Amino acid sequence: HCLRGEALRNAAGSIHLTSLSSAECDLMVPGVGAEAISNAKPDIVVNATGYTSVDGAEAEQDSAKRLNADAPAELSAAAHKLGARFIHLSTDYVFDGLATDAYVETSKTTPLNVYGETKRAGEIAVLAASPDAIIVRTSWVFSQYNANFVRTMLRAGASQQQLKIVDDQIGGPTPAGGIARAVLAIASKIHRGAAGAGIYHYQGSPAVSWADFAATIFETAGLAVEIQKIPTSDYPTAARRPLRTVLDCARIERDFGISRPDWRSFLPPVIIALRDPPQQP
Repeated sequence: HCLRGEALRNAAGSIHLTSLSSAECDLMVPGVGAEAISNAKPDIVVNATGYTSVDGAEAEQDSAKRLNADAPAELSAAAHKLGARFIHLSTDYVFDGLATDAYVETSKTTPLNVYGETKRAGEIAVLAASPDAIIVRTSWVFSQYNANFVRTMLRAGASQQQLKIVDDQIGGPTPAGGIARAVLAIASKIHRGAAGAGIYHYQGSPAVSWADFAATIFETAGLAVEIQKIPTSDYPTAARRPLRTVLDCARIERDFGISRPDWRSFLPPVIIALRDPPQQP
């Protein structure tokens, strides 16, 4: 997942943050996450993990359901039992992408693929186990960590002068660093007694197509790549994608003072980090 412990630790500031890797807390194993929460006795639990391969989920439905629905339900219940608040990350792919206006938190959810179905099931389960939980839906996450669109485009652009990229899927690229800051800002505010619960939207601005996102990546990276814009129908994938998932983010700004990040300002440091990764000691 793009939002790894590094992103949260970098944004933590004065917050005492315990970040567990998958090796330390394997959520594929029932009960492990709940035990970790019981042992740590935190004030707030943030679940930033999940099964995020949209196409992979079509073939690995059990794994997707485990990480996206069953495990979050266990974590939420364990947090609620301790009296800790629970913050959970979800996705724009809970929507079918047919709306012409931006989706609000209460918009009807009609996922088109297994990934979206399991993430929506996770939302429902989390709130059932912990009614005061906070769910943050986000989209098109990118960072210097793990597989994501920016990394893929940099690799492709380094070896190819022309690329075919889908131009009829519209969404909001969202930097993992921005998500980390938003999540920790929410955590800090609710720890100090701020009101707020349920589902919130947090998405980068401005909305773009994958092709236009790629063009900005190449321009920022100084790569001369010609983009051939194609429709989704010319790029078949295992999972169906929603065509337009622009999220209305007014609620998170109203309740927590968190505004949408301009994803373009986050690109340069991510590209630098991907091109010049830190040397291992």
